[in-house]
Amino acid sequence: MRPAYILYLIELAVTIRATDCSLCPISLLMASIVGHCVLGATLGKLLLPERRYWPYWLLAAACAFLPDADVVGFKLHVAYGSMWGHRGLSHSLLAAVVVATAAVLLVGGRTSAPPRGRLWLLLFLATASHGILDALTTGGLGVAFFSPFDAERHFFGFRPIAVSPIGVKNFLGEWGARVLRSELKWVVLPCALVLLGQAAVRRGVRAAWPSS
Repeated sequence: MRPAYILYLIELAVTIRATDCSLCPISLLMASIVGHCVLGATLGKLLLPERRYWPYWLLAAACAFLPDADVVGFKLHVAYGSMWGHRGLSHSLLAAVVVATAAVLLVGGRTSAPPRGRLWLLLFLATASHGILDALTTGGLGVAFFSPFDAERHFFGFRPIAVSPIGVKNFLGEWGARVLRSELKWVVLPCALVLLGQAAVRRGVRAAWPSS
């Protein structure tokens, strides 16, 4: 993935975040859209490395952020800790199955689409990655990975990612800067290193078998 593409994702993320701040209280905590979208796009590049599949990298990035649509619940006075609240059912593995299946049914039949099985796996992993990142953050409620069968919220024992506020004023201050530094270290940099490794392996394969 080119650095310019990653920068574009970050710029887009900040823009979208600025428009979403009216949907929920300023105190809501989460991983930022930057980390979610970068991880989703990285998964897209890993599982569908051919450049012609770049629209599906963007689709994976969108799926990676999609679970946070549940912040609309705050506008509807849905309790944070309920099944329908933030980090509830929308962040579950079941939701990832539903999103991946629906997306493949919608776009998987196109002639330019990748194999359905690989596309489904990508979109499932991208959507599920949202809850995984949230469970690595330092605040908020845990993630209901197994909702609706189990309402318990979960965090991982290792939680290095600084939790992000919603709201332009807070995000563009010292708190937001701390979040971006944390996600650059724990999400963006590892993703970049993995993609560089993938590129090196692909170059090596082409050099060893130039006709393949």
